[in-house]
Amino acid sequence: MALSKEFSRHPSLGDRAAALFSNNNIHPSEVAKILDSLSPDDALRVFKDFPIRRQEQVFAYLDMGLQQHIICGITQDRAAHIINSLSSDDRLRLIESFKGVNRSELIAKLDEKKRAAMEDIMGYPKNSVARLINTDFATISEGMTIAEAITHLQEHHADSETANVIYVVSNDGKLIDDIPVRRLILNKSDKKVADIMDGYFVHLEITDSADDAVTKFQEYDRTVLPVINGDKVLLGVVTIDDVMDVAEAKNTRDMQKFGGLETLDFPYVKTPFLSLVKKRAGWLVILFLGEMLTASAMGHFEHEIEKAVMLSLFIPLVISSGGNTGSQAATLIIRALSLGELKLQDWFYVMRRELFSGLALGVILGSIGFIRISIWQELGWYNYGPNWILLAITIFFSLIGIVLWGTISGAMIPMILKKLKQDPAASSAPFVATLVDVTGLIIYFSIAALVLRGTLL
Repeated sequence: MALSKEFSRHPSLGDRAAALFSNNNIHPSEVAKILDSLSPDDALRVFKDFPIRRQEQVFAYLDMGLQQHIICGITQDRAAHIINSLSSDDRLRLIESFKGVNRSELIAKLDEKKRAAMEDIMGYPKNSVARLINTDFATISEGMTIAEAITHLQEHHADSETANVIYVVSNDGKLIDDIPVRRLILNKSDKKVADIMDGYFVHLEITDSADDAVTKFQEYDRTVLPVINGDKVLLGVVTIDDVMDVAEAKNTRDMQKFGGLETLDFPYVKTPFLSLVKKRAGWLVILFLGEMLTASAMGHFEHEIEKAVMLSLFIPLVISSGGNTGSQAATLIIRALSLGELKLQDWFYVMRRELFSGLALGVILGSIGFIRISIWQELGWYNYGPNWILLAITIFFSLIGIVLWGTISGAMIPMILKKLKQDPAASSAPFVATLVDVTGLIIYFSIAALVLRGTLL
């Protein structure tokens, strides 16, 4: 039965809550979406009516802001139960969303083992694999038979998302191998675990970054990877859902930066108005001040514009072409750097490639500009004067120069920022466009001064 139909039968909030937790066919994520759509207080009232098992299932899927509201609005005992039931990575995100005394109070609600693990994990950098680690994993020893291994798993490990892969460890906890559950099931029960091991496993180091985890998951097409320390002791696992969250967050940050704004701390629809304005105003002010240099550049060529007013007609055409090609190049290089297709040492290869690309694109656009002026002049659609051919030549070479400069700038700025250990996404399209606007005017009028000297100028 569709969830919307289920709700249409229960118009009151209490009835809708009853429908949610009584129908176990509804996935917890669907329940979470409904709760997220309610006001925080209404969602809290609905959540309180859930049985404890349903609360455990739904809580991890809720928006972080609603999780905070619920934890603060339920009894201390129930809050402690829910926090302890979360996977270690979800628990970390929730606890770190609180500050000061509130955070300490949440940590105090953990049992002794979970509290020690949480304090250890919180000592690692923000972008480290340790922040994604899930300490709920299943282990066996290589000396067991498959039958013994299965019995051991049934007695010592609960059903969880990490149980699709079983880890073979030594007596001192060092990782030896990983075995998919299917390999245990499809082999004879009297075989030794050592007999079905392949001796090869992909793993993450506890010191790896979250971006390293994303890359490794993509490279090896895994759903879960073990995390070990320098002594090869198995510390936990990282699952694909958490890595996807990291990748999504990173892509969102990059897109926001590339659009010329600071990254948002919350989703767009939940970002306060003043915060949204503040995040957008910073870059806009910087870009506006940059564009003021464009006006200064035009003022420098004031006499040329007075003598050849026709030149001003083509300023938007040639300048926008440089900004567009620069943005294209920046997009390509930033993405290539993000995917690891390019390294800093490839800068000369990139410059050489973009040099020829810029020349080719410039010739294409310059030719179109030349042809456009010629057609308009010959058909009488516009009179560019007796020196129209020189004007067409000016546009042709200006477009080559500006497009070439825009392409090289767009490609090199991300690599320079990368070298300076800054985020390449900060070389956003607006930034590149502003830079090319100012320098493009200088290129345009400099070429015009050479070609039109003695005629229009």
